[in-house]
Amino acid sequence: MIGGFAMHEKGEVAIALFKDIEKQGVAPDITFVNILSACAHSGLVEEGRYYFQYMTEVHGIEHRMEHYGCMIDLLGRAGLLDEAKKLIDLMPMSPDVGVLGALFGACRIHGNIELGEQVGKRVIELELENSVRYVLLANLYANVGIWKDVANVRRMMKDRGVKKVPGFSVIELEGVVNEFIAGGRAHPETKEIYAKVDEMLECIRSVGYVPNSEGVVRDLDEEESEKPLYYHSEKLAIALGLLKTKPGETFRITKNLRVCRDCHNASKLISKVFDRQIIVRDRNRFHHFKDGECSCKDYWWYWVVNSTDYSWILH
Repeated sequence: MIGGFAMHEKGEVAIALFKDIEKQGVAPDITFVNILSACAHSGLVEEGRYYFQYMTEVHGIEHRMEHYGCMIDLLGRAGLLDEAKKLIDLMPMSPDVGVLGALFGACRIHGNIELGEQVGKRVIELELENSVRYVLLANLYANVGIWKDVANVRRMMKDRGVKKVPGFSVIELEGVVNEFIAGGRAHPETKEIYAKVDEMLECIRSVGYVPNSEGVVRDLDEEESEKPLYYHSEKLAIALGLLKTKPGETFRITKNLRVCRDCHNASKLISKVFDRQIIVRDRNRFHHFKDGECSCKDYWWYWVVNSTDYSWILH
């Protein structure tokens, strides 16, 4: 249950539940992974530091790889790269790809080129077939204009046969599972769906929606770059959800990739204008869109908001 609260960005609730568990005398061993994850997803840095020490000092539980991974994720999200690196150096075991990957992503976002390059190359060697790692390294170089190294990453991907995973969104309505890809037209109600997309985008423009194409359709890890921004798979799924539900109702979407910035902004406004609760499970977490807000409080945005994404050059 604590893990569930973590995925739904309810860190404070997760901590409160943990305290109740302790009062009942339940052994909290595996629970600390979920508590640290909850702190990371909710930006609770001080609380995360506290429980990382608390588990050893009070309960005598030794830190395992997954505990370190949660802490590096927490510190990285907060931009505390030096502290994250020092923690890795103090680990009694060699860091795995999860630990290093968390630091790598943080270096890219916060502009630490030297450390990012060092860690990024290690991560790629640990996951040779994971296209996301190559994209991050290319972005790291592109953000500072090192195009020669960007080309090297592109060549490396080609030589190793590394390809991106296509994005798709799934929504189940009236007992039918509907799957969409960006710009797809295979659905039997395609005409109505695209008309609804146009309608919902026109409506949310009146309340401040401005399309955000920066770093959205260019990411190898996201939607196909040649597809129109307005017709990302998630928007198509939302349009069908609006067609099949009434105001005040809820529908759920599952997405195999991270929600892009534009879809995230649009979903918040759509939930308000059309009076729906939209729950999206993307690659990393749950997003609950309701009354113009998201349960993540835009904290997930830390990974993408501070830099331009140049990964289109890897196509």
